[in-house]
Amino acid sequence: MGGKEKKGGKASVKKVFGAIGNVLLYLFIALCIAAVVYTIFAKRGKDGAVEVFGYEMRIVLLGSMEKNENTDTSGFRIKDIPVKSLIVTEKVPEEEEAAEAWYEKLETGDVLTFRYVVAGRQETITHRIIAIEPQEEGYKITLRGDNTEGEQVIYTNDESSPDYVLGKVVYVSVVLGYAVWIMQQPIGMALVVIVPAAIIIVAQIVRIVSVLGEEKRKKIEAREAEKSSEIELLKKRLSDLEQQKTEQQETENGDTMSEEEAQETPSGQEILTENAEPESTPQESAEPESGPSALETGSDGELPVIEIQKEE
Repeated sequence: MGGKEKKGGKASVKKVFGAIGNVLLYLFIALCIAAVVYTIFAKRGKDGAVEVFGYEMRIVLLGSMEKNENTDTSGFRIKDIPVKSLIVTEKVPEEEEAAEAWYEKLETGDVLTFRYVVAGRQETITHRIIAIEPQEEGYKITLRGDNTEGEQVIYTNDESSPDYVLGKVVYVSVVLGYAVWIMQQPIGMALVVIVPAAIIIVAQIVRIVSVLGEEKRKKIEAREAEKSSEIELLKKRLSDLEQQKTEQQETENGDTMSEEEAQETPSGQEILTENAEPESTPQESAEPESGPSALETGSDGELPVIEIQKEE
């Protein structure tokens, strides 16, 4: 019973690990496919961002939004953005009314991606809102990185300004960011093809070996069970034979004892003959006559001389 439970436990563990391995494999393949789509097929924005269904995806290359012990972000949805993270940005609507409603929903602590002129060069920056003030038209938004000291100010009503908001960050993924970054490297495409293929091949080999081993184990168990059954059958036959032999010996011993008893016991005629008294003849019953015949003879066969004295 304990052996069966142990085997059952091992099989359950194998199934669990197999399921986990399959999930990880499929996730990795999906990740690679997403990276391929991001790199090759997606539409590009002005700054090279990928546009998908009204959202933009970018890779963060600088650490201005990395975690800083001096900046408390515990109350914000986006805590920090490590280098090479993938960020998904909700774009500012193009229609004026929709854009105005979109800006009204912004709060302190939200993270925006915007275009800003730094040292005479326009850059794409992602920083956190530290203040937002309504104006006669639009808003004045002040931003700063969690890991920097400098601030940036943007006026949303100035359409001619080179500084403007692109969108609000709604999602951050370090894993996807590294996958996309690797894809953008020369060796990245090769890895995306070779690594999943190698993983699939290895997984299939392991599965085939496992199936063959399971079949071999089942065959061995079937043979052992068959042998055990044959051994039990032989034992039963041997036991039956021994029992038959014992019964036969008992029967023969009983017949032998009956014959010996019959030989030792006399027949009825013999019993009557032994018990009957012998008949006496007249001569044997008569008293012996006196005479020489009744006298003892001497040693030489002569009759002894008997002296008879006469009374005077």
